[in-house]
Amino acid sequence: MIFNKEIECLDVEALAQLQSERLCRLVDDFNQKSPVYRQKLQDAGVASGDIRTIKDIRKLPFTIKEDLRDNYPFGIFSAPMKDVREIHVSSGTTGNPTVVGYTQEDIDLWADVIARSLCCAGAMPGDMIQIAYGYGLFTGGLGLHYGSLRLGLTVIPCSSGQTKRQLKIMQDFKPRILACTPSYALYMAEAAREAGMDPRETSLQIGIFGAEPWSVAMRREIEKSWGISAIDIYGLSEIIGPGVACECGHKDGLHIYSDVFYPEVIDPVTHKPVDPGQRGELVITSLTKIGMPLLRYRTRDIVTINHETCACGRTSPRISKVLGRTDDMIVVRGINVFPTQIEEVLLKIEGTQPHYQIIVSREKGLDVLEVLVELQESFFSDEVKRLQEFEVRVAKEIEAVLSIGVKVRLVEPKTIERSEGKAKRIIDKRSL
Repeated sequence: MIFNKEIECLDVEALAQLQSERLCRLVDDFNQKSPVYRQKLQDAGVASGDIRTIKDIRKLPFTIKEDLRDNYPFGIFSAPMKDVREIHVSSGTTGNPTVVGYTQEDIDLWADVIARSLCCAGAMPGDMIQIAYGYGLFTGGLGLHYGSLRLGLTVIPCSSGQTKRQLKIMQDFKPRILACTPSYALYMAEAAREAGMDPRETSLQIGIFGAEPWSVAMRREIEKSWGISAIDIYGLSEIIGPGVACECGHKDGLHIYSDVFYPEVIDPVTHKPVDPGQRGELVITSLTKIGMPLLRYRTRDIVTINHETCACGRTSPRISKVLGRTDDMIVVRGINVFPTQIEEVLLKIEGTQPHYQIIVSREKGLDVLEVLVELQESFFSDEVKRLQEFEVRVAKEIEAVLSIGVKVRLVEPKTIERSEGKAKRIIDKRSL
């Protein structure tokens, strides 16, 4: 089943025509309704008549997260507050958080793109879904909730946390679909085994995981632990929340709904588009939102893009899983390091657990990269010499990928703090 097949299987020319019409309308609306964007367009020397087709999008200025923070809380909104029906706030480590406003039309759009995502993942009307994303100011829980209702699913709105209760509900209610962060899925599987419950024996068939980068190796670990098909869903609160893109059953990239979220992949330094298949920063324009549309928003997520028609029949472009972030990336002795690179290595080594932490410090003016790695119980009970040899092996495997020296410290099972939301992978002590 394909939700909105007429749109999702549009030929390239028809899709470009629709995108062009919507971009022209968006720029006109900015000039009429958004003082912030009106000024940005004037500063860029762009008049409404300059934008005629979707190819003209490169004439337009970028939007960055600081634009939202500088206009905190509601200055970036394009709709008057009397028309705003819902507000969400993203978490932030510095400065003001980013605030997102939704009109009723935006909430309906959100429900539609989540429904399209659920169909991509293999959900069908009448299925039961256990939503273990957080509800509230975080967009994950409510976004999946709205889309599930739109598609006709039965929703168990568990929110995050209370893991023992989650597992009991899973056993008693027998949902077909689980939605949560990938790190929480692994945590729940571990908790299930500790409680004497085999996670592979549940009713679950599909897992919809997002809100944090996760590797193909972690997908294999989740699928092995739960006996399910693990599907990646992508979104960010500034654009709409989850539902910007999602994998189909072929798992050959995430379909981005480019009739409403126009994607570009650029070199983050030169700002020029990269070739299909090349890594770059994902930039998104929300073509049809009303409350807070964004123009060429720099997501900081590193992806590749594929414009070929998928085996499922959808013609929308597909982005890769997030390969890292330009801002969450750490630079160690001039080398760009992404946690997902280390994760891929660890999950290929028998004996390691899918729980790790990266610590960056500075000793005598030099950066030092240390990776804490949990071992399986049976491995940790080995003699000290064998553990030391294993430590050296893991370090060499990581160094081969990163091209930089690392310290590896093996730790006992359950030593690294578990997360019921986004996992904290990096501790950078250089700025402390």
